[in-house]
Amino acid sequence: MGEMAGGRSLSAGIGASSELMSAAFDWLARSQQEPRHALREWTERGAALLPLGKKFNAVCLSAQIVHAGAGTDDLQMVTATLAELLCGPVIHNNPQHMYYALVEPCATARWNYPDEAPMLGSGQFLSVPASDLTGPVGLYWAVRPRIAGDLCPVPSVAALIEIGRSQMRGGRR
Repeated sequence: MGEMAGGRSLSAGIGASSELMSAAFDWLARSQQEPRHALREWTERGAALLPLGKKFNAVCLSAQIVHAGAGTDDLQMVTATLAELLCGPVIHNNPQHMYYALVEPCATARWNYPDEAPMLGSGQFLSVPASDLTGPVGLYWAVRPRIAGDLCPVPSVAALIEIGRSQMRGGRR
């Protein structure tokens, strides 16, 4: 991992070309009515408050269920597991011990895990970190979006929840 500078990783460009990364964040910014506002928030504050329900929803995953699903609380191992299992962008809010998997917009009422891993959607907002915030403190990308429209498949997020639930009950993977 690169060295940290003001909470921002110096190796943030590794893993995806800057053009694809820029396109991914432009796509996220267009969830706001005025995309330039999101770009300005990322530059000035390091995070943008984006509306959910049109371009994407977010599933709130407690660190407990994510770590159980990953079989570890080692953040590098958790990140690698999330990248492999979810195949899409995941935000980690370290101070709140929460992860947010970005998923396709769908009816939140049809989500099978409203109590243990609520899905946020239309009428709600999510703080989305700037592209270069890759941890390990504060609000950052555990797994950054790779291209425009990159989202975690909903069934993959549900599978992670099931694995985590099973592990917390003492089951085996």
